[in-house]
Amino acid sequence: MSSRENRELHAHGAEELCEAGMSLYARALREGSVRGVDGEAAPCLLDLGLLHPDTDDEKRLVPTAPTVALPRLLRTFNERIAEERRRETRLAEAFEPLMRIEGSHTAVTDAPTIRVLRGKGQIDLAITEALAKASEELLAIQPHNGLAAKTLGTALERDQALLDRGARIRTLYQHPVRHTPPVVARYELLRGDVEARTLDEVTERLLVIDRAVAFVAASKDRTVALEVRTPALITFFVTTFDRLWRLATPMYPEAVHPPSLNGVTPRQHAIAALLVEGHTDAAIADRLGLNIRTARVHIAKLAATLGSESRAQLGYLIGRSGILEARDRET
Repeated sequence: MSSRENRELHAHGAEELCEAGMSLYARALREGSVRGVDGEAAPCLLDLGLLHPDTDDEKRLVPTAPTVALPRLLRTFNERIAEERRRETRLAEAFEPLMRIEGSHTAVTDAPTIRVLRGKGQIDLAITEALAKASEELLAIQPHNGLAAKTLGTALERDQALLDRGARIRTLYQHPVRHTPPVVARYELLRGDVEARTLDEVTERLLVIDRAVAFVAASKDRTVALEVRTPALITFFVTTFDRLWRLATPMYPEAVHPPSLNGVTPRQHAIAALLVEGHTDAAIADRLGLNIRTARVHIAKLAATLGSESRAQLGYLIGRSGILEARDRET
């Protein structure tokens, strides 16, 4: 069989290693070398640099050490991936101005879209432009992440302009925000139809404007977002928001503070539920919008209330106390 025929039979991607090639490479590693004619049965080994001619005997092939070959191959793949990402970026940049073109010759300019926004500047600009055109409603879910006063000031002006046009604003936060002075002061300054409620847990950041466009956080650090104009998804977001809204506790304009149950506060109840599920202190803090130190303080208070002396005993006492079932019956 010719060398060309062998290559056609063993044609596969550079990231693959066929069974014949794997077997021959393993034999070469064990024996130190193989015959050159044996290499013709698995030309992929030569293509990948896993076998190369012996400088002392041109009729034999010697193997490249796996510890040398693998990093080299991975580097090649990583370079290929990086190049594909650069191509993706170039295409996105090239199409960005084209996607904004509207005209009679453009097919279906109002088609439902999902657009990726990268960078805080681009995200803020898109939200500001959408709010400037809004006149009916803003639904917002804002997970607690140590909101900066500067950010709140910018949002205050933008939200007040929306309220002045007769729109209403409803916002969902996590419970810790109830005790955040900048947020509380912000609502005291706003004039118009504005309400805020809180929950133990909320989704990632979500804005729905006039039930026509939504902005969804697409990365943990909020440097990537999705601008969504697909009606089915907008309806899903609104339905999710409405269901969370009904479960939430009013914060503004009339604050409601749920009473403790058997000495266990609502915050401790939420922590108890997560403890029973086996979450770590760090995971509990993240889910409830707390810093880990505050979460541990609440866990310690819960343990003291139930008379627990260890983490294992605390889980047992939570289950035996019936506090989770009692809270569920109330809600």
